Amino acid sequence: MSAKNNSGAQLWEKAKDLIPGGNQLLSKRAEMFLPEQWPAYYKRAKGCEVWDLDNTHYLDFSIMGIGTCSLGYAHPEVTTAVVEAIQAGSMSSLNCYEEVELAEKLTEIHPWSDCVRFTRTGGESCALAIRIARSFTSKNKVAFCGYHGWHDWYLATNLATGDQLKDQLLPGLAPSGVPTQLHDTALPFREGDIDGFKHIISKHGADLGVVMMEVFRHGMPDINFIQQVSQLCKQHNIVLIFDEISSGFRLNAGGAHLLFGIEPDICILGKAIGNGHPIGAVIGKRRIMDAAQKSFISSSYWTERVGFVAALKTIQIFQQSDVCKVLNKTGSKLKYEMRKICEQVGFDIKFIGVDSVPILIFPTDDALALKTLYTQEMLKRGILAANVIYVSVAHTTEHCNVFLAAFEDVIKQLKRALEERTILEQLDGPVCHSGFQRLN
Repeated sequence: MSAKNNSGAQLWEKAKDLIPGGNQLLSKRAEMFLPEQWPAYYKRAKGCEVWDLDNTHYLDFSIMGIGTCSLGYAHPEVTTAVVEAIQAGSMSSLNCYEEVELAEKLTEIHPWSDCVRFTRTGGESCALAIRIARSFTSKNKVAFCGYHGWHDWYLATNLATGDQLKDQLLPGLAPSGVPTQLHDTALPFREGDIDGFKHIISKHGADLGVVMMEVFRHGMPDINFIQQVSQLCKQHNIVLIFDEISSGFRLNAGGAHLLFGIEPDICILGKAIGNGHPIGAVIGKRRIMDAAQKSFISSSYWTERVGFVAALKTIQIFQQSDVCKVLNKTGSKLKYEMRKICEQVGFDIKFIGVDSVPILIFPTDDALALKTLYTQEMLKRGILAANVIYVSVAHTTEHCNVFLAAFEDVIKQLKRALEERTILEQLDGPVCHSGFQRLN
């Protein structure tokens, strides 16, 4: 069966007519990987293996549920805990006791924190944290560094002239539907640019009550920069929020900030703590978190049981099995072997990212086409591949060896295609997207 005729690719075309944007997450759109060919949907996932609608088997060396499944898909202990919770009743008129246990566990891991509010997704966790901080400070303006979701407070940045969010993660995010009255309430600054941050304080200090920043995304954090931001926030009575939705539970069992001795006022956790089951947490200092009680923040499914149970079991496994050490060891080995292959072949790929999340930067102005060809040819060899690999404990040595053998073959092909200027001719469909675009 040719890639364009696989059932997932066909269903994706149907989905784009029924669901605006095709699905619920930009990062899982087929166009972000391999337009017209990506299998798009799965029937079953286990460990780092995925079976599509045609029962074609793949090894997942791509986004692994967009970084949610560090223990691998359908981890047996987490699954058992979730199934038992569902069979005991996952929703009731009473509260599930596991949310108190999880709150205790998270404040135990993060001794600087006192209180926790829970959500189910990252974007709403960021919005909740901003609401609490604004409630505490009674100030409207937020300065931020990094990617923090889809809500109005964040996209309001692009109400200003130009694509202000381009340097944060995703270009082309139009603020359509965001009230124009939010203009100049969200103020971006770049990682490492302490002078830019100082300028924001100088210009907006009287109205600036909140700073939201990622600890890291594409590499190890700039500790000196974060320390300077932290000191300035304390000096100007600004609430400092660390968005650790992506960085948490990648270097250690908890927020990465714990490794560097920097305490925020609020920290947001998500993704990996539920190993594929929806759960988000906003942890913080009591004097600030109590401001949540001055604002209406409430949602029925924030009380549902599965996320709490999954998180408790996932954290237990992280702590008992030193999961992050395994993730970083596997990722380090993968980066070493991939780099060695590229050096031997003479193909100039740059590798960035922390060891547990290797990121491939393809060379030249043809980078996007090369990335597409890479994904296409790895798919033909039974591997889901992109320019990022979220390593999981399910990626065994045997799986990595299969991946590396395919990687060497494909890198050789990419080298020839680049030298012979035949990249586009070797593509079986269009070049992949690099950011947000309309699909129809």
